[in-house]
Amino acid sequence: EKSNRIGGLLRYGIPDFKLDKSLINRRLAQMEAEGVEFMPSTYIGKAADAPEGVAVRSPEELKAEFDAVVLTGGAETPRDLPVPGRELRGVHFAMDFLRQQNMVNAGDRVARQISARDKHVIVIGGGDTGSDCVGTSNRQGAASVIQFELMPRLPDVEDKPLTWPYWPARLRTSSSHEEGCERDWAVATKAFEGRNGKVEKLIAVRVEWFRDKATGQMKMREVEGSQFELKADLVLLAMGFTSPVRNVLDAFGVDTDARGNARADTNTYRSNVDKVFAAGDMRRGQSLVVWAIREGRQCARAVDEFLMGSSTLPR
Repeated sequence: EKSNRIGGLLRYGIPDFKLDKSLINRRLAQMEAEGVEFMPSTYIGKAADAPEGVAVRSPEELKAEFDAVVLTGGAETPRDLPVPGRELRGVHFAMDFLRQQNMVNAGDRVARQISARDKHVIVIGGGDTGSDCVGTSNRQGAASVIQFELMPRLPDVEDKPLTWPYWPARLRTSSSHEEGCERDWAVATKAFEGRNGKVEKLIAVRVEWFRDKATGQMKMREVEGSQFELKADLVLLAMGFTSPVRNVLDAFGVDTDARGNARADTNTYRSNVDKVFAAGDMRRGQSLVVWAIREGRQCARAVDEFLMGSSTLPR
């Protein structure tokens, strides 16, 4: 684990008010008692790509020392927003903001921490990560918090016959939203503006969605004359993640699919590299922890079969 504590996104991505870290510590203690050795502050890959202050081990070392290697990192490449003014100070990826607060909560000292205190905060992205940014901003003492979503507002009650058996499409309001924020839908960000290299306002436009008759796909277009601007001291980009960190996969020589994820099926979980497996977000892309748990268990069985010829582990 390249971070200074074990737990990945559970440890540093999900705020403490949503997930008490004692639950992670309890499971780690159980796994240590079972014989698992944890090595935090250890980067696997090329030294040139490693964060400062961590140990580095090469893929060649691991493959020489172990009979199987399983890649289970997260989909850590955030979706960016390439609009004018993106380079201004005060525009940050959501995970940088959330991670720093969790580190502070754990007792670490963070130099130049991203803070929402007394600032007008705009969160771009209407998912769980955006909701976490809202809750964290409120706890830090933000002057105001606004959350934008590119898609249209979902209905308060889902159309069950239309959506079953898929996840019901309806508006979801988290405890962070209830604590206080303004929400807006079908809004696209056009630019950021500021002075002296610091963001001061966000320029946005309203959009409408329609189904393309030729392709059947949903597309959007700007609503003419709908442009508006808002004061913004801190902008948090919470628009999801696109793929795992490519440096790690490249260091191992693992083939990737069209989305940049490690190429491996859900039967053997094996990559194109001998003895190297992949599971979870690194294999399937951004997803939920329940999928990570499922794939971790299935991959464990696949590794057991690879090493022993058979397995009694459940799938």
